[in-house]
Amino acid sequence: MTMFRRVAWIALAAASLAGCDSDAAREIRVVGSSTVYPFTTAVAEAFVNAKSGRKAPVIESIGTGAGFKRFCDGIGRQFPDIANASRRLKRTEYDKCSANGVGEVMEILIGIDGIALAESNAGPGLALTKKDVYLGLAANPMGKPNATRTWKDVNPALPAIPIQVMGPPSTSGTRDAFVELILEPGCLEAMPEAKELKKAVDPAQFDKACRRIREDGVYVDKGENDNLIVQGLAQNPNALGLFGYSYLEENLSRLHGVPVDGVTPTYETIASGHYPGARPLYLYVKKRHLKAVPGLQDFLTLYATMWGPGGPLVKRGLIAAPQKLRDRNAEAIQLGIALNPAELH
Repeated sequence: MTMFRRVAWIALAAASLAGCDSDAAREIRVVGSSTVYPFTTAVAEAFVNAKSGRKAPVIESIGTGAGFKRFCDGIGRQFPDIANASRRLKRTEYDKCSANGVGEVMEILIGIDGIALAESNAGPGLALTKKDVYLGLAANPMGKPNATRTWKDVNPALPAIPIQVMGPPSTSGTRDAFVELILEPGCLEAMPEAKELKKAVDPAQFDKACRRIREDGVYVDKGENDNLIVQGLAQNPNALGLFGYSYLEENLSRLHGVPVDGVTPTYETIASGHYPGARPLYLYVKKRHLKAVPGLQDFLTLYATMWGPGGPLVKRGLIAAPQKLRDRNAEAIQLGIALNPAELH
């Protein structure tokens, strides 16, 4: 064998070994939302327990935005199979997936959650409107820098205690949903002319007035670990926390939900849509990974058996989606139905 042929054979053998040691040898990988994290973790535990020899899925809580970024970086063993998400994928994010060769993506709605404002059981018992929240937390309410310091500055009917809200970072889907469901509607109530701003060609003015959260210390970024918010509320009973409803439900011995527009976040008010902070939760899955990654299809099928009323995920704080939605998403898993990007904004 010549030196050239031997080098070529070694290279071919190495390539073959690399091919064998592909996705077939690795665990399921999930990244994304801290809100969806406990539900996917519960399914992962059941997945491992259901069959001996299964590798435990690796699940990272890095926030929805950061999760989508990593999910869309590419295809293959070094990239995640699933993105947990507490908001819907944006068209710009989908386009990045496409540009990086990710291919078709499945969108699975796993259930419903609420963006809950909560306070310590030793707190002042605040009850807020969307307008109150906007005037207290927006960076530029009514188009001017926010100078309010107490809730009484926002609304004379509220107590004169400092405004302090502990919540997730800008990469979080929970924060995105809070802006969309609470802050922006509060802006439209407080500033009717904002409707015209929203229609304007340049959306920057609308974002500045309605969607930016203040950065002067009133809103405290506690990272993607919602347990740090719970601990912070124990240390400061006058503060508010912002997180998914499941974390509130887990800590009802210490915390209670703050009513928004007269509606307290509970399983019933969120499931019925009466609570203004209700939002869907999602999984996004790479179709090209379904056959390549052992157990991925089984993992998704198991997920669908656990998300119903009275199921293990509801016991963890998930709010079950209506029957029709559950059936539609279970069918999407079974048939491998891909997301239609035309539906995205």
